[in-house]
Amino acid sequence: MASGQQHGQGQLRGLKVVEFAHVVAGPLAGSMLADQGADVVHVEPTGTGDAARSMGPTRDGVPLWFKVAGRNKRSVTLNLHAPEGRKVAHRLVAWADVVIVTLRAGRLRSWELDWEAVHRLNPKAVLLQISGYGATSSLADAPGFGKVGEARSGVVHLTGFPDGPPVHTGFSHGDAVTGLMGAYAVLAALHRKANDPGFDGEWIDLALFEPLFRLVEWQVIAHDQLGDVPARSGNQLAVAPAAVINTYRSRDGDWITVTSATLRSVLNVVRLLGLPEAEFATTAQQLAGRERLDDGLRAWVAERGTEACLSAFAEAEVVASRVFSAADIAADPVYAEREDIVTVEDPDLGPVRMQAVIPRFHQVPGGVWRTGPALGQDNDLVYREWLGLGADELAELEESGVI
Repeated sequence: MASGQQHGQGQLRGLKVVEFAHVVAGPLAGSMLADQGADVVHVEPTGTGDAARSMGPTRDGVPLWFKVAGRNKRSVTLNLHAPEGRKVAHRLVAWADVVIVTLRAGRLRSWELDWEAVHRLNPKAVLLQISGYGATSSLADAPGFGKVGEARSGVVHLTGFPDGPPVHTGFSHGDAVTGLMGAYAVLAALHRKANDPGFDGEWIDLALFEPLFRLVEWQVIAHDQLGDVPARSGNQLAVAPAAVINTYRSRDGDWITVTSATLRSVLNVVRLLGLPEAEFATTAQQLAGRERLDDGLRAWVAERGTEACLSAFAEAEVVASRVFSAADIAADPVYAEREDIVTVEDPDLGPVRMQAVIPRFHQVPGGVWRTGPALGQDNDLVYREWLGLGADELAELEESGVI
């Protein structure tokens, strides 16, 4: 257990969530809620479980990713292909405040886990439906993955260098941002539920390309009004807030990112480089001199060691940082001061370190009380205590392979 937190502690204590969702996007939405104390039931196929259980690196044959992805949740097994399994699923829907699904639209309809069925079973439920192309598009039944969402969003087209191919980021970017957007949407719906006496449930319909598409705020209006198609610009960005943004290699071989967002911050760079301030006094002059500033910083950084660069940048109030690796993060004093990495006891691996609950609430914080559970570890708790299934019914479901 991390930081002395008890399970179920946080902003969402008492919120009941069931997720018929696998791999990344839907489960990450559930993780955001679980980290803040919600009771999240992760429904997995009997026998194999969620495919995420075998994703990523392993230690001594034990997969590591799911230890984080499944943390703070309850795992139950359920065969949704069996009619009896779907009846249990419907009982979970009736129990829950929030239902998260990532199955294809046709499968949701046939298993009665679509909006119409969920709303009938539980009129006050919030349904978060994540799919590749959205439930209302002509591709509603097509399979979708996060990388396709990234490609469709415009982000990948913008990422990389002008003379190179488009580049995906080095993690499940589209899935992760969709999960985060999904959790935000759930909380928006729950706010209305708490304040609207006539609340009649809510259906959140989220396509994997839409969250990243929304976050690149300027791409549609620039194309609409200027006819522009913003292109890859390396680390300088196709549309940057100010004239300085790039990464530069120090004499020690480290990469340092330097950025500006205001007229004043660019002038700090100008003074550091010893350039004439009068030639960079306005935003137009600064943008016209971008290449000069970029070349000057590249040469300036290359002549100096990493710590000398960072010290000089700090003294000049130029915003900069060494580009961090995972090892840098683990050793960084600011991460330690923020308590952003916690140690959690795992039954397979012993003590493991992982991200703390983010964002941080100071009055009623969430916490990490367990790593990803074993497959079906919470069958008895959820089915017997939370749903009220009797011993005979549970035994029959177990014997028939439904749970």
